[in-house]
Amino acid sequence: MNIEGIIVATIVVAAVGLFIGIFLGVAGKKFAVETDEREIAVREALPGNNCGGCGYPGCDGLAAAIAKGEAPVNGCPVGGNEVGKIIAGIMGQEVVESVRRTAFVKCTGTCEKTKENYIYTGTEDCEMMSFVPGGGAKSCAYGCLGFGSCVKACSFHAIQIVNGIAVVNREACKACGKCVEKCPRHLIELIPYTQSVMVGCSSQAKGKAVTDSCDTGCIGCRKCEKACPNGAVTVDNFCAHIDYEKCTNCGACRDVCPRNAII
Repeated sequence: MNIEGIIVATIVVAAVGLFIGIFLGVAGKKFAVETDEREIAVREALPGNNCGGCGYPGCDGLAAAIAKGEAPVNGCPVGGNEVGKIIAGIMGQEVVESVRRTAFVKCTGTCEKTKENYIYTGTEDCEMMSFVPGGGAKSCAYGCLGFGSCVKACSFHAIQIVNGIAVVNREACKACGKCVEKCPRHLIELIPYTQSVMVGCSSQAKGKAVTDSCDTGCIGCRKCEKACPNGAVTVDNFCAHIDYEKCTNCGACRDVCPRNAII
Protein backbone atom coordinates (compact mmCIF):
# COMPACT_ATOMS: atom_id res chain seq x y z
CA MET A 1 0.00 0.00 0.00
CA ASN A 2 1.34 3.41 -1.04
CA ILE A 3 1.30 5.63 2.05
CA GLU A 4 1.84 8.76 -0.02
CA GLY A 5 -1.26 7.96 -2.09
CA ILE A 6 -3.37 7.60 1.07
CA ILE A 7 -2.10 10.93 2.43
CA VAL A 8 -2.83 12.69 -0.87
CA ALA A 9 -6.34 11.20 -1.04
CA THR A 10 -7.02 12.27 2.55
CA ILE A 11 -5.88 15.79 1.85
CA VAL A 12 -8.03 15.99 -1.30
CA VAL A 13 -11.15 14.72 0.50
CA ALA A 14 -10.58 17.15 3.37
CA ALA A 15 -10.05 20.04 0.97
CA VAL A 16 -13.22 19.21 -0.94
CA GLY A 17 -15.19 18.93 2.31
CA LEU A 18 -13.83 22.26 3.53
CA PHE A 19 -14.68 23.93 0.23
CA ILE A 20 -18.22 22.56 0.23
CA GLY A 21 -18.68 23.61 3.85
CA ILE A 22 -17.53 27.17 3.16
CA PHE A 23 -19.65 27.33 -0.02
CA LEU A 24 -22.81 26.15 1.77
CA GLY A 25 -22.20 28.55 4.63
CA VAL A 26 -21.84 31.53 2.31
CA ALA A 27 -24.82 30.44 0.20
CA GLY A 28 -26.92 29.97 3.32
CA LYS A 29 -26.28 33.52 4.45
CA LYS A 30 -26.72 34.99 0.98
CA PHE A 31 -30.00 33.27 0.20
CA ALA A 32 -31.39 33.12 3.73
CA VAL A 33 -35.06 34.06 4.06
CA GLU A 34 -35.63 36.41 6.94
CA THR A 35 -38.39 35.30 9.29
CA ASP A 36 -40.41 37.80 11.26
CA GLU A 37 -40.08 36.88 14.93
CA ARG A 38 -43.63 38.09 15.45
CA GLU A 39 -44.87 35.55 12.92
CA ILE A 40 -43.22 32.75 14.90
CA ALA A 41 -44.73 34.04 18.14
CA VAL A 42 -48.19 34.37 16.57
CA ARG A 43 -47.98 30.85 15.17
CA GLU A 44 -47.14 29.50 18.62
CA ALA A 45 -50.16 31.31 20.07
CA LEU A 46 -52.60 29.84 17.54
CA PRO A 47 -54.36 26.58 18.56
CA GLY A 48 -53.00 24.58 15.63
CA ASN A 49 -56.25 23.05 14.38
CA ASN A 50 -55.52 24.10 10.79
CA CYS A 51 -59.27 24.14 10.13
CA GLY A 52 -59.16 26.97 7.59
CA GLY A 53 -62.03 28.78 9.30
CA CYS A 54 -59.99 32.00 9.23
CA GLY A 55 -59.94 31.98 5.43
CA TYR A 56 -56.22 31.20 5.22
CA PRO A 57 -54.46 27.90 4.48
CA GLY A 58 -54.07 26.72 8.05
CA CYS A 59 -52.48 28.36 11.07
CA ASP A 60 -49.19 29.04 9.25
CA GLY A 61 -51.01 31.07 6.63
CA LEU A 62 -52.93 33.07 9.22
CA ALA A 63 -49.79 33.74 11.29
CA ALA A 64 -48.00 35.10 8.24
CA ALA A 65 -50.97 37.28 7.31
CA ILE A 66 -51.27 38.70 10.84
CA ALA A 67 -47.55 39.47 10.97
CA LYS A 68 -47.85 41.36 7.68
CA GLY A 69 -50.90 43.26 8.87
CA GLU A 70 -53.13 41.56 6.30
CA ALA A 71 -55.36 39.79 8.84
CA PRO A 72 -56.88 40.90 12.15
CA VAL A 73 -55.28 39.77 15.39
CA ASN A 74 -58.55 38.07 16.34
CA GLY A 75 -58.85 36.28 13.02
CA CYS A 76 -58.82 32.78 14.52
CA PRO A 77 -62.41 31.62 15.16
CA VAL A 78 -61.22 28.64 17.18
CA GLY A 79 -59.01 30.62 19.55
CA GLY A 80 -61.62 33.32 20.08
CA ASN A 81 -61.02 36.32 22.30
CA GLU A 82 -58.42 34.63 24.51
CA VAL A 83 -56.04 33.91 21.64
CA GLY A 84 -56.89 37.26 20.08
CA LYS A 85 -55.69 39.06 23.22
CA ILE A 86 -52.40 37.16 23.22
CA ILE A 87 -51.75 37.93 19.56
CA ALA A 88 -52.73 41.58 20.04
CA GLY A 89 -50.01 41.78 22.70
CA ILE A 90 -47.48 40.25 20.34
CA MET A 91 -48.38 42.68 17.57
CA GLY A 92 -48.52 45.67 19.92
CA GLN A 93 -52.13 46.41 19.09
CA GLU A 94 -55.20 47.19 21.16
CA VAL A 95 -57.37 44.24 22.11
CA VAL A 96 -60.48 44.04 19.95
CA GLU A 97 -63.25 41.86 21.33
CA SER A 98 -64.65 39.53 18.67
CA VAL A 99 -68.26 38.39 18.58
CA ARG A 100 -68.52 34.69 19.32
CA ARG A 101 -70.46 32.84 16.67
CA THR A 102 -71.93 29.39 16.25
CA ALA A 103 -73.34 27.35 13.39
CA PHE A 104 -77.10 27.02 12.98
CA VAL A 105 -78.98 24.59 10.75
CA LYS A 106 -81.97 26.31 9.14
CA CYS A 107 -84.25 23.30 9.17
CA THR A 108 -86.54 21.75 11.79
CA GLY A 109 -88.06 19.12 9.52
CA THR A 110 -87.58 16.06 11.72
CA CYS A 111 -88.77 12.60 10.74
CA GLU A 112 -92.18 13.25 12.30
CA LYS A 113 -92.66 16.68 10.71
CA THR A 114 -91.54 16.10 7.14
CA LYS A 115 -92.91 13.62 4.64
CA GLU A 116 -91.07 11.11 2.47
CA ASN A 117 -91.79 10.29 -1.17
CA TYR A 118 -90.16 6.87 -0.95
CA ILE A 119 -87.87 4.75 1.23
CA TYR A 120 -84.23 5.36 0.39
CA THR A 121 -81.61 2.67 0.94
CA GLY A 122 -78.25 3.63 -0.46
CA THR A 123 -75.13 5.65 0.15
CA GLU A 124 -75.76 7.90 3.13
CA ASP A 125 -74.06 11.08 2.00
CA CYS A 126 -75.79 14.41 1.45
CA GLU A 127 -73.65 15.35 -1.55
CA MET A 128 -74.66 12.13 -3.33
CA MET A 129 -78.34 13.05 -3.17
CA SER A 130 -78.06 15.23 -6.28
CA PHE A 131 -77.77 11.95 -8.23
CA VAL A 132 -80.86 10.44 -6.57
CA PRO A 133 -84.40 10.92 -7.97
CA GLY A 134 -86.05 13.94 -6.39
CA GLY A 135 -82.83 14.87 -4.63
CA GLY A 136 -83.57 12.39 -1.87
CA ALA A 137 -86.53 10.73 -0.21
CA LYS A 138 -87.77 13.78 1.71
CA SER A 139 -90.54 15.64 -0.10
CA CYS A 140 -89.07 19.03 0.85
CA ALA A 141 -86.43 19.91 -1.70
CA TYR A 142 -84.91 22.54 0.60
CA GLY A 143 -84.63 20.74 3.93
CA CYS A 144 -81.87 18.86 5.70
CA LEU A 145 -81.14 15.50 4.10
CA GLY A 146 -79.92 14.06 7.38
CA PHE A 147 -77.03 11.97 6.09
CA GLY A 148 -74.35 13.85 7.98
CA SER A 149 -71.91 15.30 5.46
CA CYS A 150 -71.63 18.22 7.88
CA VAL A 151 -70.96 15.82 10.75
CA LYS A 152 -68.01 14.32 8.89
CA ALA A 153 -66.66 17.78 8.04
CA CYS A 154 -66.68 19.03 11.65
CA SER A 155 -63.33 18.62 13.40
CA PHE A 156 -64.80 19.47 16.79
CA HIS A 157 -67.62 16.89 16.95
CA ALA A 158 -70.10 19.74 17.33
CA ILE A 159 -72.77 18.37 14.98
CA GLN A 160 -74.86 15.24 15.14
CA ILE A 161 -77.91 13.90 13.33
CA VAL A 162 -80.94 13.86 15.63
CA ASN A 163 -84.23 12.52 14.37
CA GLY A 164 -83.33 13.03 10.73
CA ILE A 165 -81.78 16.52 10.85
CA ALA A 166 -78.42 18.01 11.77
CA VAL A 167 -78.22 19.67 15.18
CA VAL A 168 -75.34 21.86 16.39
CA ASN A 169 -73.91 21.77 19.90
CA ARG A 170 -73.29 25.47 20.53
CA GLU A 171 -70.77 24.88 23.28
CA ALA A 172 -68.61 22.62 21.14
CA CYS A 173 -68.91 24.67 17.93
CA LYS A 174 -65.92 26.85 17.05
CA ALA A 175 -67.55 28.56 14.05
CA CYS A 176 -64.83 27.37 11.68
CA GLY A 177 -67.36 27.24 8.83
CA LYS A 178 -66.46 23.79 7.50
CA CYS A 179 -70.05 22.59 7.86
CA VAL A 180 -71.29 25.71 6.06
CA GLU A 181 -69.10 24.86 3.07
CA LYS A 182 -70.03 21.19 3.10
CA CYS A 183 -73.84 21.42 3.17
CA PRO A 184 -75.04 20.96 -0.45
CA ARG A 185 -78.32 22.73 0.32
CA HIS A 186 -76.69 25.71 2.04
CA LEU A 187 -78.75 25.24 5.19
CA ILE A 188 -76.06 26.14 7.70
CA GLU A 189 -75.09 29.67 8.63
CA LEU A 190 -72.92 31.25 11.30
CA ILE A 191 -74.92 33.33 13.77
CA PRO A 192 -74.08 35.21 16.98
CA TYR A 193 -73.70 32.85 19.93
CA THR A 194 -76.17 34.96 21.92
CA GLN A 195 -78.87 34.73 19.25
CA SER A 196 -81.88 32.87 20.63
CA VAL A 197 -84.50 33.47 17.93
CA MET A 198 -83.93 31.85 14.54
CA VAL A 199 -85.92 30.80 11.48
CA GLY A 200 -85.75 27.03 11.26
CA CYS A 201 -86.59 26.80 7.59
CA SER A 202 -85.00 27.54 4.21
CA SER A 203 -87.82 26.55 1.88
CA GLN A 204 -88.51 28.71 -1.14
CA ALA A 205 -91.63 26.80 -2.08
CA LYS A 206 -95.08 28.39 -2.03
CA GLY A 207 -97.50 27.84 0.84
CA LYS A 208 -99.40 24.78 -0.46
CA ALA A 209 -96.21 22.97 -1.46
CA VAL A 210 -94.73 23.65 1.98
CA THR A 211 -97.75 22.43 3.94
CA ASP A 212 -97.90 19.28 1.81
CA SER A 213 -94.29 18.39 2.57
CA CYS A 214 -93.56 19.65 6.09
CA ASP A 215 -95.57 20.44 9.21
CA THR A 216 -93.22 23.20 10.34
CA GLY A 217 -92.09 24.89 7.13
CA CYS A 218 -92.33 28.65 6.57
CA ILE A 219 -95.20 29.65 4.26
CA GLY A 220 -94.16 33.28 3.84
CA CYS A 221 -97.31 34.69 5.47
CA ARG A 222 -95.40 37.81 6.67
CA LYS A 223 -96.99 37.79 10.12
CA CYS A 224 -93.52 37.72 11.66
CA GLU A 225 -92.40 40.60 9.48
CA LYS A 226 -95.32 42.75 10.65
CA ALA A 227 -94.90 41.76 14.30
CA CYS A 228 -91.19 42.64 14.59
CA PRO A 229 -90.80 46.02 16.32
CA ASN A 230 -87.24 46.45 15.03
CA GLY A 231 -87.62 45.67 11.35
CA ALA A 232 -85.31 42.68 11.77
CA VAL A 233 -87.54 40.20 9.95
CA THR A 234 -88.12 40.17 6.21
CA VAL A 235 -89.75 37.64 3.92
CA ASP A 236 -88.00 36.84 0.67
CA ASN A 237 -88.75 33.96 -1.70
CA PHE A 238 -91.60 32.82 0.55
CA CYS A 239 -89.30 32.39 3.57
CA ALA A 240 -88.60 34.57 6.60
CA HIS A 241 -85.10 35.85 7.33
CA ILE A 242 -83.72 37.56 10.43
CA ASP A 243 -81.20 40.39 10.41
CA TYR A 244 -79.19 39.49 13.51
CA GLU A 245 -77.75 42.98 13.85
CA LYS A 246 -81.24 44.40 14.28
CA CYS A 247 -82.78 41.52 16.23
CA THR A 248 -83.14 41.93 20.00
CA ASN A 249 -84.41 38.37 20.63
CA CYS A 250 -87.75 39.73 21.84
CA GLY A 251 -89.58 36.73 20.39
CA ALA A 252 -92.47 38.70 18.87
CA CYS A 253 -91.97 36.99 15.50
CA ARG A 254 -91.90 33.57 17.09
CA ASP A 255 -95.13 34.20 19.00
CA VAL A 256 -97.16 34.98 15.87
CA CYS A 257 -95.74 32.29 13.57
CA PRO A 258 -98.63 29.92 12.74
CA ARG A 259 -96.25 27.16 11.65
CA ASN A 260 -93.76 27.26 14.54
CA ALA A 261 -91.06 27.78 11.93
CA ILE A 262 -89.36 30.36 14.14
CA ILE A 263 -87.64 28.75 17.11
